[in-house]
Amino acid sequence: MQAVPERDGKDLKQWLNSARIYLHPRAVTLLFLGFSAGLPLMLVFSTLSYWLREAGIDRGTITYFSWVALTYAFKWVWSPIIDRTPIPLLSRWLGRRRSWMLTAQLAILASLVGMSGSDPTQNLELMAFFALMVAFSSATQDISIDAYRIESAGPRLQAAMAATYMLGYRLAMIVATTGALLIAAWYDPTGDAYHRESWEIAYLVMAALMLVGIITTLLVAEPAPNGSAAQQERAQIEAFMEQRQHLPHVLAKTLGWLYIAIWCPFADFVRRYGRPALLILALVGSYRIADVVMGIIANVFYVDMGFTKVEVAEITKLFGTLMTILGSLCGGLLVYRFGVMRMLFTGAVLAAGTNLLFSALALTGHSVPFLIVTVSLDNFSAGIATAAFIAYLSSLTSVSYTATQYALFSSVMLLLPKFLAGFSGDAVDLIGYPLFFAGTALLGMPVLVLVWLAARYTPVTATTIGSDDRDAGDRHEPAKQPS
Repeated sequence: MQAVPERDGKDLKQWLNSARIYLHPRAVTLLFLGFSAGLPLMLVFSTLSYWLREAGIDRGTITYFSWVALTYAFKWVWSPIIDRTPIPLLSRWLGRRRSWMLTAQLAILASLVGMSGSDPTQNLELMAFFALMVAFSSATQDISIDAYRIESAGPRLQAAMAATYMLGYRLAMIVATTGALLIAAWYDPTGDAYHRESWEIAYLVMAALMLVGIITTLLVAEPAPNGSAAQQERAQIEAFMEQRQHLPHVLAKTLGWLYIAIWCPFADFVRRYGRPALLILALVGSYRIADVVMGIIANVFYVDMGFTKVEVAEITKLFGTLMTILGSLCGGLLVYRFGVMRMLFTGAVLAAGTNLLFSALALTGHSVPFLIVTVSLDNFSAGIATAAFIAYLSSLTSVSYTATQYALFSSVMLLLPKFLAGFSGDAVDLIGYPLFFAGTALLGMPVLVLVWLAARYTPVTATTIGSDDRDAGDRHEPAKQPS
């Protein structure tokens, strides 16, 4: 008769012990770095869309403007430089990863100040330039943080680090969306519908908050370099140069570096996974398509539905982001307990299905209760899906080419969705909001097939996260998959 209570108590203790992983120092560090990463994205994406719409910019121009965020999809182009090249003097002081993080953070701060002084009604091109600089610097910071995270701990800790990273990331989104909108609403001495100075103050405050990332970068420790990887790199470059002795020494060494920095990371991925590598890239490139294509038009939708800045700030940004944080923490714990692929599939179902709620909201019209329900379910689902997806991407990455390979995956993840999102304004003009949101839900259906295929043909590295009992500080190469 006592067996059931005893087992329940044991299960509860196991869950509590699992939850302690969030107190690991590396997981705590990623909380603050996640805040630094999440702050600039919304300021050139969601919040900027609201600013532009309030300034009277048309829907098509706003969604085309979102192509600034395509910078994140091409960060693999310069990721080899960040992966292999130290910054003179600064890298000797901080190390390779932290020196690049600090440089990117300072550039973000300066570019946000530039955006704050821009007026989209007078010089939209200048605002686009500063937004592009924010996006480029933010993508550079992402490359450095991703490499820092992956090199800092082993596979067993990656899901928890991804969850705390997402917690910091979403907290920054609250600040960059709710905070910016509320500041813009409060600082409006004229009471006009559009007051540029209120947005200037909001973006200056956001720029100052980049100090969170800057201080964290200065305080945390650089991850220990992989000595065997560095030794292997030197040997490969020397072998490359020996085969090309007819070339000038400097040219041969430069070509050798380019060979190691650019070609080898891609070749390594294909070598380890063989033909399923194409399947993996297809999954990575389409997993977030439903929520990204829908997300770019969301703020424009709220304006068109008659929701006020305060309603948008409090419900969709503050409350909604809290639900995303809850979802990401649950997702990290569920990945740790049940493995990546199960939660990857579950997250894909939820992310696509909740887009149908936006279709219903578009038909209902201005309804605050319905908006709360829609935002709650949608953001909670997105948190679960994102935590599982980050853990999956981390499991695919080789420690020898951390920054370049993860940048490749995260770039592929955004390229198609961001490109399609640029046409969302024209699509809404053509078919209306209800059909548009229903269409974004259908876009997520093929992802389910890709997750199933990936679980079948590339199961080893993606499902061992969270079940590995080795020390959390160990970092192991993913096993080679059969071709």
